Amino acid sequence: MKKYISILFAVVLAASCNSLDGLLEAPSQSSYADDVVFSNYTLAEYNIFGIGEVCGHTNSYRGRIHAFYGMNTDIELYSSNSAGTTDAALESVDARIRMAEYNDFTTNVQMSTATNAYNEIVAGLERANLCIKGLRTYGEVDKNPDMAYLLGEALTYRAFFYFELVKMWGEVPLRTEPVSSETIYQTKSDRDEIYKVILADLEEAIGYLYWPDEKGQTVRRDRMNKAFAKGLYARIALSAAGWSFRPDEGKVGTGNPGSLRLTTDPELSAAVLYPKALQHLKDVITSGTASLAGDYEQFWKKFNNSEHLTGVPEVLWVMPLSDSRGRWNYTHAYPHSAGGPWITNNSARGGSSFPTANLWFKYDSNDSRRDLTAVNMRWNGETQEWELRGAVNYWFWGKYRYEWMITNPYNGGNDDGIKPIIMRYSDVLLMAAELAAYQGDLVGAKNYLGQVRDRAMAGKTATKYTAVNDLTLGSASSDGSGMEADHANPATILGAIFQERALEFAGEFLRKQDLIRWKLLKTALDEESSDLSDLANMTGAYAAYAPYAKDKTKDDRTYKAYPIFWKEDHASQKIVFFGLDSDEIGKTPSDYSVTEPNGWKVQESYISTEAFINATTGNYTFNCLYRNAYDDPYPRSVWPMYAATMNAMQGALVNDYGYDQL
Repeated sequence: MKKYISILFAVVLAASCNSLDGLLEAPSQSSYADDVVFSNYTLAEYNIFGIGEVCGHTNSYRGRIHAFYGMNTDIELYSSNSAGTTDAALESVDARIRMAEYNDFTTNVQMSTATNAYNEIVAGLERANLCIKGLRTYGEVDKNPDMAYLLGEALTYRAFFYFELVKMWGEVPLRTEPVSSETIYQTKSDRDEIYKVILADLEEAIGYLYWPDEKGQTVRRDRMNKAFAKGLYARIALSAAGWSFRPDEGKVGTGNPGSLRLTTDPELSAAVLYPKALQHLKDVITSGTASLAGDYEQFWKKFNNSEHLTGVPEVLWVMPLSDSRGRWNYTHAYPHSAGGPWITNNSARGGSSFPTANLWFKYDSNDSRRDLTAVNMRWNGETQEWELRGAVNYWFWGKYRYEWMITNPYNGGNDDGIKPIIMRYSDVLLMAAELAAYQGDLVGAKNYLGQVRDRAMAGKTATKYTAVNDLTLGSASSDGSGMEADHANPATILGAIFQERALEFAGEFLRKQDLIRWKLLKTALDEESSDLSDLANMTGAYAAYAPYAKDKTKDDRTYKAYPIFWKEDHASQKIVFFGLDSDEIGKTPSDYSVTEPNGWKVQESYISTEAFINATTGNYTFNCLYRNAYDDPYPRSVWPMYAATMNAMQGALVNDYGYDQL
């Protein structure tokens, strides 16, 4: 009988999950065969832990996927760009920049390794398939609800991992059985077949899984639960019936260049999937097992302090990393220079991804998310103060902070222990709002959207957003269309949802897949580039700043620059700036004077074209949201099968989308 070596990995993870009951009394696990392992709850559970263990591998979610996927949307950016590079030299740009700018390639040194992100997820799928087969055969899941729960976990992992593969690589081999010598070199499957398998997996898993906090297994949010599985079903359904760049029908794995299109499979149509998805979301909403956190800032403080694993009903599932694994804040927190009390080895860390320069301006001034999501500051280890970080082109994620890591402080090493949230309840509400709108239920859609908006406004009046009660149905249709037509009209329900998903999930990297499925990836990036140009030149929505801008000269260029005031607020661990809000434009703080500044400092060139231009090439950073030979992000919205994987598969895999063959 087959030996289950994966259990050896699972034991390590089990120790961090405080799930070692019975382990010390058990014989050596490596000697167990499948009939023993999957008829014993404790041993089977260790194997389930082993599925999630791959998430912490170096080139998996720990240091690659969460750092690379989702960059360069209308709200999120990789921290570097190719503005300083000519078109002729574009292939020499750092691989991470090329990935962010939709210009990936098969020999990418960040990804083309024997243990690359694709291979790591496939390893997780193999472990899931082993568990599914073992539990079906020996677990007596029809008699034992706890064993059935484990089967539900394995099925949900398989659905999650395959959806991740489809998002990032498009078409991949589909395996629902453990690999054998006959199946090891398998060709790609059409993504429609993958979608149908994993949606069926979730429908089965939902019947087995416990609700959050229903049983001991689902007290922690790094274990699968029914609410997450239902939310994941909706997330996958929206993508399966939505737009994507994919090979022509019947041409998967032939080197087909692909096109932007919908599925032609009637089983995956919006008419079939969307009512099912909406019902799953309604089940979560009416279950009483999930709810919005009352205070947005306190929610993110708990996240950074790793208090979001239990007792936070907004969290549905987090990546199951150990307390000493993962690079979330390492990558995405606002930057600290060397020296400071929150990074114990005094390393400089953070700031590898940005909010777009105009994200702060998209929020209403009374929105509690604005000054938490987008911050223009860093910690200066030399002065031991928070300071303004450059001009308007430098913003960072205020949700992610080393100083809020109190229980498990960051030691400055390569891992921080932060467990990223994969889904939270606000996503359930906003997906439900979108799906209700497609069904013509404007009242329901307003209700779901309104709950998220109300939490954001915290009882204050919004002046910048269309009132939820005033929203119209617009172009929303039962075939799942309408977002393309309405996205720029915030007076429609779909336009408001387009806006709200950006503001609610900024820095959580859901946006790229949203834009893809809405057929808005290129449109939104082009509109973003135009808006950033307006900001740089103080035109359009930013014209109010221009009358107060001053003439500046640099490198024989004359330009306009708008100044702001800022000061450190040490007690509140932040900086305060004055002059950006609409009622402050061109004004001076009431407690400021040249002779008595009261802590205020002046940043003379805050908004200007100079903040966005590369002096060497004259190119503007807002022209680099995507930059490839297609002048279109869609043909590179999926990554290639990388050289290391292609070579190992001995010709079984063929790259589509115009990527090089090896």
